[in-house]
Amino acid sequence: MLSPEIFFKQLQKYGIDFFTGIPDSLLKSFCGYMTDHVRPENHIIAANEGAAVGLSVGYHLATGKIPLVYMQNSGLGNSINPLMSIADQEVYSIPLMLIIGWRGEPGHKDEPQHVKQGRVMLSKLDAMEIPYEILGGSSHESVQNIERAVKCLHKNSAPFALVVRKGVFSPYQLKHSEHLKFQLKREDAIKLVIDSLDKADVVVSTTGMASREVFEYREAKGDGHVRDFLTVGGMGHASQIALGISLQQPDRDIYCIDGDGSALMHLGSMAVNGQQKCKNFKHVLINNGAHDSVGGQPTLCFDIDFTKIARAVGYKTVMFANTNKNVCQSIGELKKAQGPAFLEIQVMKGNREDLGRPTICPRENKENFMDFFKK
Repeated sequence: MLSPEIFFKQLQKYGIDFFTGIPDSLLKSFCGYMTDHVRPENHIIAANEGAAVGLSVGYHLATGKIPLVYMQNSGLGNSINPLMSIADQEVYSIPLMLIIGWRGEPGHKDEPQHVKQGRVMLSKLDAMEIPYEILGGSSHESVQNIERAVKCLHKNSAPFALVVRKGVFSPYQLKHSEHLKFQLKREDAIKLVIDSLDKADVVVSTTGMASREVFEYREAKGDGHVRDFLTVGGMGHASQIALGISLQQPDRDIYCIDGDGSALMHLGSMAVNGQQKCKNFKHVLINNGAHDSVGGQPTLCFDIDFTKIARAVGYKTVMFANTNKNVCQSIGELKKAQGPAFLEIQVMKGNREDLGRPTICPRENKENFMDFFKK
C-alpha cells in the first residue's frame, strides 16, 4: 500500500502544492493527510468537481505552477465541460494533474451506481484525449507515475490523470476534524421526519448515508419501501428529482431529505425550487458540516446561512432547528406549512458502523415507487 505522506511529499518535489476537489472514499486517506498538512488557502474543498477545475485554472494563471484536482470518477462528468472547453490543449492549454478514484473498477464488486461509471471511465478519458496512468501501490511505482505525469504535463500543457484503484492508499485518520456537539445525528433526524409522514407522503433522499438510513429505518418499522426514492447516485440532484415529482403530484406532500454537501454542489437548484411555488414541496436539509460518506472532510456548511438563502430565493416557509425539542417542533410545523418549505437541521457527523445498504436494486426501487403513485 502507498503511504499518503510519501505520495504527498513526492508531489511536493515537483512543486505541486495546490490541491482542490471533492472527497472520495478511495482517496480519503490522501484527502485527510492534505487537510491536516496543507495551508487552508492551498487546499480547497470545492462545491463540485467542475468548480475545482475552475479554481485550479485560476491558480495556474496566477502562478504558472501545476495544480492538483482530486475527485471520484462519478464526478468526472461534472468536470468534463471546464476540462474540455477551458483546460484543453486546443483552448487555453492548462496543465492540471487529476487524481481520480476508480469506483466500480471492472472485476471488483461495487454499488450499482458505480458499475457503469467504472466500466467506461478509461474510455471516457480516452475520448477526452486526456492521458492517464494507473497509480501503483508502492512508493517506487508512484515515484515513476508522478515523474511521467509531470513530464507529460510540462510537454503538453494539458490535463493528465492518475487513476487510483481501491485499497492503494494505506489508512490515514483525519486528525484536525471539528466535532460540534449537537443533540442529534443525521439518522435521528431522519427517523423523526419519517415518523411524521402520512401514508400518502413520499420521500426523495440524497446520496450516501442518508438513503441507507432511510432504507434501514423503513425496514425496521416494517413500512416497506414503496414511498421512498433512494437517490443512490447523482450527488446534488435529489431536490430537483423531488421538485419534478411535486409538480406532477400536487395532491400529496413530497419530502426531499438532503445533505449539506449535496445541496452545496448544485446550490442553484434551491433558486428553482423556491420559484416554482409548489405548495407540496418540503425540503429538509440535514447539515452535519461534512462529506460524511467519504471520510468526513469539511463542507464549510456550518458557515453558510442556508435559511437566508432559502428566503432569498423564494421558499415560502423557512425554519431552522438543532435540538431535539425544536427539531420535533419544526417537523410538526413543516407538516402543516405551505410550500415550498425549507427546514435546516444541524446535527453531529458520524453514523453507525453496522449501517447496511439497500437490499433492493435501483430499478426495483424505481418500479415500486412508480407503482405507488398508480395506487
